[in-house]
Amino acid sequence: MQLAHRATSLPPSEVPSKSKIVWEKFSHQSKFQQKLYHYGTFPQGFSWGVSSSAYQIEGGWNADGKGPSVWDTFAQKPGSIPGNANGDVACDSYHRFEEDLYMLRALRVKSYRFSLSWSRIFPDGLRTSLNYKGVEYYNRVIDGLAANNITPMVTLYHWDLPQALQNLGGWENTDMIDIFNDFCDFCFATFGDRVKFWMTFNQPYTIAWSGYGLGQVPPNIKNPGIAPYRVAHNLIKAHAKVYHTYDDKYRKSQGGLVSITLSADWVEPKDVNVLREVVAADRALQFKLGWFAHPIFKNGDYPDAMKWQVGNKSELQDLRETRLPLFTEEEKSFIKGTADVFCVNHYTTKIVSHVTARLSPPSYEHDWDFSESEEGDSPTTAISNQRAVAWGLRRLLNWIKEEYGNPDIYITENGVATDMKTTFDDINRVFYYKTYVNEALKAHNLDGVNVKGYIAASLMDSFEWVSGYTVGFGLHHVDFTYPNRPRTPKRSAHYYYHVMKDNGFPLPNDEKILYGEFPNFFNWSTASSSYQVRNINTFTLLRNSCCLFQLLSLSGHFNKYRLTRVLDT
Repeated sequence: MQLAHRATSLPPSEVPSKSKIVWEKFSHQSKFQQKLYHYGTFPQGFSWGVSSSAYQIEGGWNADGKGPSVWDTFAQKPGSIPGNANGDVACDSYHRFEEDLYMLRALRVKSYRFSLSWSRIFPDGLRTSLNYKGVEYYNRVIDGLAANNITPMVTLYHWDLPQALQNLGGWENTDMIDIFNDFCDFCFATFGDRVKFWMTFNQPYTIAWSGYGLGQVPPNIKNPGIAPYRVAHNLIKAHAKVYHTYDDKYRKSQGGLVSITLSADWVEPKDVNVLREVVAADRALQFKLGWFAHPIFKNGDYPDAMKWQVGNKSELQDLRETRLPLFTEEEKSFIKGTADVFCVNHYTTKIVSHVTARLSPPSYEHDWDFSESEEGDSPTTAISNQRAVAWGLRRLLNWIKEEYGNPDIYITENGVATDMKTTFDDINRVFYYKTYVNEALKAHNLDGVNVKGYIAASLMDSFEWVSGYTVGFGLHHVDFTYPNRPRTPKRSAHYYYHVMKDNGFPLPNDEKILYGEFPNFFNWSTASSSYQVRNINTFTLLRNSCCLFQLLSLSGHFNKYRLTRVLDT
């Protein structure tokens, strides 16, 4: 890890970026143009679905031999979550999956994205601790989906690391690369005959930065200058190893897809006419989305913007080597191209401006040299930094198209939080889905982006991480005050059902242009009254009569007798 890791002789502000054409294309749109509604449909075979994750819905935290995860440990500690909430029971899907399946059938979704609880299958994280009850549960889930023609989209790791593995150092330990690969290998062998869509990690950005930098989520480590980079490095190598394991051992017989689910807000420059601000916006996307997407979808290495920024900051901090780890040439080749499709979670849009951040203490956040603020013209949601900025989704999809060579894209999470006091009449969520899905449709139909699927977050209200049960993303309301956790569809569930049924937004009949003819002998004529026309001169009358003659001739139903009477009059 030498400071020569700075990859270019020019700063990234002077390196051309094909993706900048997205800001050139869209950022000068008026608000009216941003909000224009587009009627149309997605192609046949478009994958409509809903999502969930194991810790958020399953409950049964220690049922039938399941081991504790880092989220069990964290949430069970008093004071960690508002109201001392935790996922010990959550939606109780471990015991009530048939009710979940009923909701999925009623929605008529084509796919269901869910995650596997690692510690339910391997209680201490290792194959030697295999728990057959956990395997039986997921077999029931997968078989139930298959019996109803619902495609399972399985996330192998959605943040709930077995606590026993965290005790060994968690994702800072390079041994995790092989340990995770062994878990995934078992899952491919056990479930891969029915699962054809796999995602290794959900939002590795959150794992690295929120978990090991900010310390907001498990394992709650605050080491912002070094740990996020080290963890991300291990996550990328772990993902690549799992991809190759599937490629080498299972792809030929199972024929599935393997990817990784990345997260990305869209970022809009504070002033699109200032080059430095546009470069800052591009840098924001490179530091967040490109951190993982660039190695996997481009060249096996980090974006130049990251290498330049972190390398220079490290040198100014008198460090002997850059804080951004280095991939060997062999590792770059191993990592490059290790995703069959592009999976992205998206919720909101931010406004970005260039700043010169401080050097001390060293921090991933200070390495950015940009600031973020909310997009102030859009509706707020129950989460303060997640405004509903629908037009940002179209721009993000276009940026991914330009930056990564027009891959097939699945929107694997998109939704909006509402206060849990809002139960069934969630009209704000209806509006959110209507506008966001329409922006995805614009990207597909108008811009040629290969959008292949849309997954609404989420199937039902659930344990919402550090927010506990104060907000919900669900299409279905769950009453957590009752032991049997009754589920009830909200207005948004009915709306989303119709969007999926129509495969988008077909033009309604009353908006269509109607072509045709009136029946034969349709009586074309004009009207007048004596008081209105008695002072009209003969020339005006003849001119109007000639116009009528032309109209009747064009209509194909000219009646000489009627026209003669008009002229005689």
